[in-house]
Amino acid sequence: MELRQLRYVAAVAETRNFTRAAGQCFVAQSALSHQIANLERELGVKLFARTSRRVELTPAGEAFLVGARQCLEAAERAVADAAAAVGEVRGRLAIGTIPTVTAVDITEVLQRFRELHPQVRVSLHVGASDVMAAEVAAGDLDVAFLGLPAGNEPQGVAARELARERLMAVVPPTHELADRKKVSLRQLADSPFADFPARSPGRMQSDQAFEEAELDRDVAYELMSTELMLRLVSRGLAVALLPAALARSHPEVRSLPLTDGPSRVEHVVWSKFNPTPSTRAFLAILDTTQPDTTQDT
Repeated sequence: MELRQLRYVAAVAETRNFTRAAGQCFVAQSALSHQIANLERELGVKLFARTSRRVELTPAGEAFLVGARQCLEAAERAVADAAAAVGEVRGRLAIGTIPTVTAVDITEVLQRFRELHPQVRVSLHVGASDVMAAEVAAGDLDVAFLGLPAGNEPQGVAARELARERLMAVVPPTHELADRKKVSLRQLADSPFADFPARSPGRMQSDQAFEEAELDRDVAYELMSTELMLRLVSRGLAVALLPAALARSHPEVRSLPLTDGPSRVEHVVWSKFNPTPSTRAFLAILDTTQPDTTQDT
């Protein structure tokens, strides 16, 4: 059994297609198919059920894939650790972020990281805080930027607070409250809202604030895109609660301080257990680039 065979199995499982998997692995399809067939003969089981149109893992393949991925991750970590021993940083760095992160300029941090550590393969995806915290704890992500309601701490991961702030009300320029200097939740409660999906951490902070104020509201639009949220507000279709930096970034809406608005805290999290050299290098760069953004106004 060879590492390349494990990589081929993982690629076919991911793409569900031998041609795409071969392209992903930069080998000819015939070579990839031959190596997987050799591996199946060695194991004495079929890893894939396949026809000319369809490829699926067999039960044996699903069981094998778990260990195969662990082997690949261990091999990748071994290479990274060996390089780190002589002062080089290699391997992967998988980063997750919420769409509303404002405490750091992620593009700036990524640029500095690439300049200092060009051998690291970096990936970035946007997701929900609770999901990404679990992915960091499981080792699927190395680092994640989260936004949680004040008082809710990340669980199962190492964490550092980056910033805290009160959310602002975002209203259309034609809204009856648009010219106020500040507003309350009660004044906003009768307007339709654009907010994050129900039960997501981004939504929880606003829901908790309205519950504590004993107010009901109508969340007419549930979405993950803050850009779309702001566009809905600018069209007069909704109001929203967003971080100040995002609220003030759109010229066609009005952002107003809230007298009783919810607070949210941004965190950076990473694995408690033996973080990779690339993770430690990324956190070191983050320390040198993070401005003091903690506020509670």
